[in-house]
Amino acid sequence: MTPNDSEETPLLQPSKHEDLYKRFKPAQKRWILAIVSATGLLPLFVSGTFIPSIPQIAKDLDSTASIISLAVSLSVFASSIGSLSGASYSTFYGRKPVYLVGTPLLLAGSLGVAASQTVPELMVWRFIQALGASPGLAVGSGVIGDIYKLEERGQALGIFFSAILLGPAIAPFAGGFAAHYFSWRLMQAWLGGAGFLIFFIVLFFFPETYHPGERGVDKVDPATLPTWRPIFINPLKALWILRSPNLLAVAMAGFATLLTDYVLLVPLAYTIGVKYGITNEMLIGACFLPCGLGNMVGSPLAGRLSDKVVIYYRKKRGGEWYPEDRLRATILGGVFLIPLSVFGSGLLTGYVPGKVGLVLNLVCLFMNGVGVDFVLSPSAAYFVDLMHSRSAEAMAANNGFRSVIMALAIAGIFPMVETFGVVITNTLAALFALAGFGLIWLTIQYGERLRTVVDVGFSTADNN
Repeated sequence: MTPNDSEETPLLQPSKHEDLYKRFKPAQKRWILAIVSATGLLPLFVSGTFIPSIPQIAKDLDSTASIISLAVSLSVFASSIGSLSGASYSTFYGRKPVYLVGTPLLLAGSLGVAASQTVPELMVWRFIQALGASPGLAVGSGVIGDIYKLEERGQALGIFFSAILLGPAIAPFAGGFAAHYFSWRLMQAWLGGAGFLIFFIVLFFFPETYHPGERGVDKVDPATLPTWRPIFINPLKALWILRSPNLLAVAMAGFATLLTDYVLLVPLAYTIGVKYGITNEMLIGACFLPCGLGNMVGSPLAGRLSDKVVIYYRKKRGGEWYPEDRLRATILGGVFLIPLSVFGSGLLTGYVPGKVGLVLNLVCLFMNGVGVDFVLSPSAAYFVDLMHSRSAEAMAANNGFRSVIMALAIAGIFPMVETFGVVITNTLAALFALAGFGLIWLTIQYGERLRTVVDVGFSTADNN
């Protein structure tokens, strides 16, 4: 055996499948990644600019914060429907057409929200707005799965999530600034303009990334397709992917993780804001910045770490790929950063007054932002790895399922804080997040056995 032979492992041997990832040059891949990151940013900007404006919107529409906060739940629910529909149609028609349908809906919905004079009007247009913005995350993840191979995918998804999580970082501040110095309506109109601009960027500069010949439309007789309308695709069909115990467990863990974000941020004006005497909407929005910055820091680090974990354990196993190895990158966030940050914020808000309490609360928000992405980024890459040929549908099933139950959970955050207080609410959220990580740990330990229970078309090392 020569020295070169001794260093060669199955991991390093070329595969014909890898030629699919050479269709686009590195510069083209970066451009595609930038475009999908912009589309992925939109849904988080739609939600992030709204929350700090809740007090002003409630006053403007002669309503209450609890009623207006239902628009957050409604938009989360709409996002789940839009994500599932967009992913299903992207699998059949390709990625580009979905973007070209979603962005005009975002434009119409944003202008409708800006012009709303009653709560029912607000709710209807908010639903349409979120519906149009929603495909960005799931379809964007699918695009990354189209153009980046297995060992590069975690880092690419980390960059993607880091870019789109500019939303939580700057959207609340921007929404609060607009609400305080101008009007919450101005920001909503601006979102419509952003959707309009992205429509033309996708139309003229975004290539179709779906693997050639693999779209659903490529596999059917053109004579059977309707000529004047798209075929009907049941968007709920993608949820059937979650009959896999592996994917369902990781989706539930993602819900428990993300819930801590909403527990901290949705009532922030009435918890941290009231505790520390902050009434200026712009300053309320500024309090969201540490969490968003934590997202931006945590996502690329988590993505890169998950790639390194995959490579390390694959070499250790003699080239054998064990998909659940990627989930080992979630330990730091799931065990330490998330539970400690949300629990600590509750205690600080409840018992520590003055600047010290405020500063430490902001530190907790930053820790939570980092921790959430140390769970969600590797989990997203795990979904794309396991269901590579249906990556957008898998991500949509994950996000859609999570969003439906999240919509119900968000509706209960305000009443729970009002009834039991911030300390108990945050403590329960921390314990729930720990339980969520327990599901991930079980998946890591018993992943192969669980995958044999229900095979939903898992990818292999050869077609990933």
